[in-house]
Amino acid sequence: MDIQLKETSSYAREVNVDLPWEEIESDFEQAIKQFSKRVKLPGFRPGKVPRKVLMKQFQPAIEADFVENSVNTYYLKALQEKEIVPINMGSVSDVHFHHGEHFKFKVAFEIEPDVTIPKMKKKSLKVERSIYITDNEDIDMAIDEMRHGHAEVQTVEDGAQPDDFVIGDLQEIDASGIPIIGKKLETRYIKVGQIPFDGDNQKKLEGIKPGGKTQVSVPVDEKGTTSIFELSVQNVERQILPEVDEDFVKIADPDAKNLSDFRIRIKERLGKAYDQRSEKAFDEQLTDAMINHVNPEFPPSMAKSYLDHMVKDVMKNNPGATDKEKVKEIYLPVAERNLKWYLIRNTIIKNEGFEITKEDVQADIDQRKETNPKEAKDLDKYFKKPSNRSRLEDDLMEKKLLAYLKNFTKIKEVKVNTKDLRKQSEGNV
Repeated sequence: MDIQLKETSSYAREVNVDLPWEEIESDFEQAIKQFSKRVKLPGFRPGKVPRKVLMKQFQPAIEADFVENSVNTYYLKALQEKEIVPINMGSVSDVHFHHGEHFKFKVAFEIEPDVTIPKMKKKSLKVERSIYITDNEDIDMAIDEMRHGHAEVQTVEDGAQPDDFVIGDLQEIDASGIPIIGKKLETRYIKVGQIPFDGDNQKKLEGIKPGGKTQVSVPVDEKGTTSIFELSVQNVERQILPEVDEDFVKIADPDAKNLSDFRIRIKERLGKAYDQRSEKAFDEQLTDAMINHVNPEFPPSMAKSYLDHMVKDVMKNNPGATDKEKVKEIYLPVAERNLKWYLIRNTIIKNEGFEITKEDVQADIDQRKETNPKEAKDLDKYFKKPSNRSRLEDDLMEKKLLAYLKNFTKIKEVKVNTKDLRKQSEGNV
């Protein structure tokens, strides 16, 4: 078998296979026997038709069967001999079969490309790291969340106020005020002042009591089309927030010594949370910088397969996402970015000989158990599952890769005041 391999790009390959008659003759004879078992001729039992008769009457069909059933077999043998692993189904062309002479064909396919990493210098990559500066308002907001978490819900009779919950049935009505059959929403919780129950709707809800009725305008589709609903109030509930005093501190954070210590501990927790946010953003920027530095080519078939899996997961986890093509459009840049990093990642691991040992995995698990002794048994149980240990290995390898890239990174620290983040958030509402 003569095998000619051609590189048409960093990931595209063509293999030309030419088999002399001597190598395929026995396979062709076997094809004749298999064909004989399927053919029916008067005077002959299946499988007992003489070879000469078969070749005389059915040679074109036998040759076509042989070609169709043999291309893949010889193609796989050629790949094994050249030690190549395709990542997609090959495209067969230029098939030539001459009985008694030879069998030729060509297959175009793609492979995972070898990525060339440019020489890395001390400041090859430039990345910003955010240093978040928190303030007292952050602490007050955190405490307010805690207060809501420990709030008591009471039924009130004095009429709804902003932030109260009105519980009732919503019945859609037509222009003349007649209820539309089949358009009733029972026992709905409505927060006074929250979209869409703000503005004019809020004015109608303020002061309403159990047993009361009013009409509200509610959007009924994504385009913002509104309809009129009659609200029949069953109940009005109000959250009674606890006062921020020493008693509240004992409930919210038993380890805090007093109110002052309580605020200090919250500030520390906020700092850690923002540090994690900063580190996550930094890691993403670092890998993006490396992707831009290398900018590897990737096989279209590999990108398509990766995107298809991503879209499938998105649509499975988000029942509301019904437009598959729109989801593909949104996630295409993400898929291409992740695929480029995957190729770079594998190349660095190979070039640097990085590996994660069983000892590395166990050391990380032991550290987690030491940090959270109460969860030790649960951690052991969780990491007994091979898939969870495998994910941990990937996480540890990712940390090793990021630590490696930091050796070639110029880091610029940028201070970010959380009050500016709040202003941005308010502007986007």
